[in-house]
Amino acid sequence: MTLRRTTALLSASILALALMPLGAAAADPAADDGNWPMAARDHANTRYSGLNQITAANVKDLKPAFTFSTGVLRGHEGAPLVVGDTMYIVAPYPNYLYALDLKQPGAPMKWRFEPKPNASSQGVACCDVVNRGAAYADGRIFFNTLDNQTIAVDAKSGKEVWRARLGDINAGETITMAPLVVKGRVLVGNSGGELGVRGWLTALDAATGKQVWRAYSTGPDRDVLIGESYKPYYAQDRGKDLGVSTWPGGAWKIGGGNAWGFVSYDAETDLIYYGTGNPGPWNPEQRPGANKFTSGIFARKPDSGEAAWFYQLSPHDLHDYDGVNENVLVDLSIDGAQRKVLLHPDRNGYVYVMDRRTGQVLSATPYVHITTSEGVDLQTGALKYDAKTEPRAGEVVRNICPASPGGKDWQPSAWSPRTQLLYLPHQNLCQDAATSQASYIAGTPYVGAEIKMHPGPGGHRGEFSAWDPVRNTKAWSIQENFPVWSGALATAGDVVFYGTLEGWFKAVDAKDGKLLWQFKTGSGIIGQPISYRGPDGKQYIAVLSGVGGWAGAIVAGGLDARDGTAANGMVNATADLPQQTGMGGMLYVFALP
Repeated sequence: MTLRRTTALLSASILALALMPLGAAAADPAADDGNWPMAARDHANTRYSGLNQITAANVKDLKPAFTFSTGVLRGHEGAPLVVGDTMYIVAPYPNYLYALDLKQPGAPMKWRFEPKPNASSQGVACCDVVNRGAAYADGRIFFNTLDNQTIAVDAKSGKEVWRARLGDINAGETITMAPLVVKGRVLVGNSGGELGVRGWLTALDAATGKQVWRAYSTGPDRDVLIGESYKPYYAQDRGKDLGVSTWPGGAWKIGGGNAWGFVSYDAETDLIYYGTGNPGPWNPEQRPGANKFTSGIFARKPDSGEAAWFYQLSPHDLHDYDGVNENVLVDLSIDGAQRKVLLHPDRNGYVYVMDRRTGQVLSATPYVHITTSEGVDLQTGALKYDAKTEPRAGEVVRNICPASPGGKDWQPSAWSPRTQLLYLPHQNLCQDAATSQASYIAGTPYVGAEIKMHPGPGGHRGEFSAWDPVRNTKAWSIQENFPVWSGALATAGDVVFYGTLEGWFKAVDAKDGKLLWQFKTGSGIIGQPISYRGPDGKQYIAVLSGVGGWAGAIVAGGLDARDGTAANGMVNATADLPQQTGMGGMLYVFALP
């Protein structure tokens, strides 16, 4: 592992911190009650803990406090929740929900809820049978199952309150995302873009489970919930029924745009923000047009679902870049003016700083090596594609950077208001691609591309970077051998945590990236670390270990390393991972002695 420091930039950043007020999040992350009630801890998606007992000076003394086996050996991408004296964990399929008693030594199980999802859902899951976590509100735990059910469970007793079926596995639909509860609405989106599933975000009544609204990502305005309040900043996102007219024929009906990432909410603007997935199929020549409203960001009213604005990050997405990555809501001083911004590190390789009121792009800066585009026009908002790397049927196009998982995939970043840095777990991958005609058959792959990924410049396959969104540059970056597929956690002790595919759980200095502590877990880490205050008043750090997801598919799926096209080409880049880690499913919790 190598560490690159940009000393001058760092010194400037520290000086600036002394001269300006700290950046605040839309939901103040500094007001930390010690709980972790949703996957990102707060509605602003900061993944920041205001607890500060664990510091850069003492983190080297961290020791395991307790462990817990989930009994599942697939990819563990979830974030544990902590509410009061109880921790809640959702496992990958079969989606067991556990409650652990933090008051007792070793945190024994209080109860286990078994939702019993349909086993056939495993066969249509794109990229492992993962689950990204649950949400707590009003005495209930809300979580999703792989077979498209959202379930409310009483947090104390573990008894089912209601369940709602939202999709159809026979059409290829699954649900892997963590729900978000906003103003009595449980927000849930679907997966399945690689199977021609039409994407949507649905709001359920938190008390009853009844559907309040559903907003599709493709189709006529009435389906997309576009009305008089819709005011996109850029001209190309305006017009009637763009969700139909920017597609050939009826292709929008099987066009993707799934909402399987994280949802944010700003109470001041009263808007939710979320990204939409890739259009289907991957072969872009089969779907001429901009393919609205895929691979972009929606802002909507939570009560009605009505769209306020949309911005398309990758129009006519050429490389499966999606737009589902998290949107972190903070207030920053940009060009001398205080702005309410949205930070979005996209798969297309750019970190976007956007005005979250209007959808205007204030900056879009590369954070990885890019050969697929030549920048973003800030006047028009347009991504400027590079024709040399555009897929062409019957031809192998080489050196496509970033690869289809993007500069950063689903793995969520963390924001620290103390350092004003965004901490990015990401990959350094490129690919060669050959496209072909894809035929649509419900519930089967609808891709039309053969991919082989490989390491990007420098030969390392992953990085963990600190990004300065005011100066639009990396403050520091750590190179990792494999893609960094875990989430990030930032704390008020100026310590940042993340995990590696080999199974190392690491703590680094938030200011300069220096490695402070590491612990080897039993399996690769793709989970989202959290911090909480226990009933004893101590600060704890928790993370799920269990390799899988797209990056760990070769291990979790038992794939043949000789087939470089397996897992949509990821195996070509991670063929040596089985020699570094094995399957697992374990919670690790750490504390100071």
